[in-house]
Amino acid sequence: MKNNPPMEMNPISAMDFLPRAEMRKLQLSRLQTMVRRAYDHVNLFRQRMDERGLRPEHIQSLEDIRLLPFTVKNDLRDTYPFGLMASPMKEIVRLHASSGTTGKPIVVAYTREDLEVWATAAARCMAMVGVNSSDIGQVSYGYGLFTGGLGAHAGFEKLGATVIPASGGNTERQIMLLKDFGVTAIACTPSYFLHIAETAQNMGIDLRELPLRVGIFGAEPWTVEMRDHIEKVSGIRAYDIYGLSEIVGPGVGCSCPEQAGLHILEDFFYPEIIDPATGEVLPDGEEGELVLTTLSKFAMPMIRYRTRDITSLIAEPCACGRTIRRISKISRRSDDMFIIRGVNVFPSQIESAILSVESVLPVYQIILTREHGLDNVEVDVELNQNLISDKVADLEAAAKRISHSIERVLGIRVFLKLMPPNTIPRSEGKAKRVIDKRNLSEI
Repeated sequence: MKNNPPMEMNPISAMDFLPRAEMRKLQLSRLQTMVRRAYDHVNLFRQRMDERGLRPEHIQSLEDIRLLPFTVKNDLRDTYPFGLMASPMKEIVRLHASSGTTGKPIVVAYTREDLEVWATAAARCMAMVGVNSSDIGQVSYGYGLFTGGLGAHAGFEKLGATVIPASGGNTERQIMLLKDFGVTAIACTPSYFLHIAETAQNMGIDLRELPLRVGIFGAEPWTVEMRDHIEKVSGIRAYDIYGLSEIVGPGVGCSCPEQAGLHILEDFFYPEIIDPATGEVLPDGEEGELVLTTLSKFAMPMIRYRTRDITSLIAEPCACGRTIRRISKISRRSDDMFIIRGVNVFPSQIESAILSVESVLPVYQIILTREHGLDNVEVDVELNQNLISDKVADLEAAAKRISHSIERVLGIRVFLKLMPPNTIPRSEGKAKRVIDKRNLSEI
C-alpha cells in the first residue's frame, strides 16, 4: 500500500466536526424550512400531510420527523416528470434522470443553490479521504443524465484539484491518462476500476507503480472483500462514496481513512433507520432500511425518502474525530434480494463467498431460472489464469472450493459454472451481477 501524505484540515470540512448540540439545532431549523416548502409547493406531500391532520408547525423537534409521511421511488415515477418540484422552472438550472429498469425514468431538478450544496457535499467527501488542491482527479463515471460524472467533477473542482473529465469507457485511454497525466485520485464504480486494473495488467502496466493513491468508488453495492481485492491489486486506498439521484447524487456520505463505515453529511441529509416491513424507526446499531431527508434541497425536497439500502447507524464516535454520524457499509438493498428454496439470498453474500477463496477474481454473474415452478440459481465464476489447468482434477478441486464457500455462506447449494478468462462481460458503468430469466421461463 502506498504511503499517503498526512491529511490536513480543510476549511470545507468544518461542518464534519460540528458539536452535536449545534448540529441538531441546525438540522431542526432546516427540517422545518423544508417541510414548510414541500407543504406549500408539492401537492402530493400536502395531500399526505392533510390526510394525517398534520401541518408544518407541528414539527417542533427532530423526533417529530417520525410523524411525516414517507416518499418512495414510485412517487417520482407517478408524478413524472415535474410533479414533485417545489420551485418554478425559471429557477431550475439543471435536470438529471436515472435510466431505471422499467417505465419512466426518475427525474430530479436542481436550483443554483442546490448545485452549490451538491458540489460542497462531494468536495467534503473527497476531502474526507485526503484529496486536496494538489491532486489530479480523473472522473471515470459517465457524464450525462446520470449524476455520477458531474457530481464527482464538481467535488474535485470545489476542492481546487485538477479534474480530468474522462467519462466512462475507452479503457485503454483511461489507463493512458492515468499514466501520462500523473493522476493521483480516480472516481468510478468499483467494478469498472477492476476492469481498468485488469486491462492495465494485460497492457503490461502495473498500477502500483503509478502516482495513483486514492480511489473513490460508488454507484453500486460492493463488499469489504471487494475493497481488499482492489487495494491488493492496485496499491491504492479504496474509499466508498455514497449517493443517489433522488437525494442529490454522489456526496451523501463517504468513508474516512478509518474505513469503519460511511459518514453521512447530516447537516444536508438527515438519516433514519427503519424496519422495512413496518416503517418503525429503529435504534442505533440495529440493521434496517436507510431513510433520508434532504435539509438543503430547494428544487425537490425529499422528505423521508426510502432508499431501500440496508444498513445501520453507528452510535460510537469515529477515531477520525468527525462528529457527523456513520452508517455501516452498504452492500445490499432490500429490493435486490431473491428467494431460493425458501432462503433469502443477496448478491453480496455470493460475492463475499467467492472472494474468500484464494486466487479467485471478483468476476461473476448470478443467473436465476425457473423450471417446473421451482427457482434455481446458477453462479458463473470466471477462472483466474492461476487456476487454469489441463488437469480435470485441478478444475474440479477449484470448483469444489468455490461451491463449498458459497454453500457455507448461503446454507444452500447452487449450480456453479467455471468460465474461461475474459468471457463474462465487463462493465464500464454499474455492474450487472444478476440475470433474471425467470420471467422468460415456463412456470
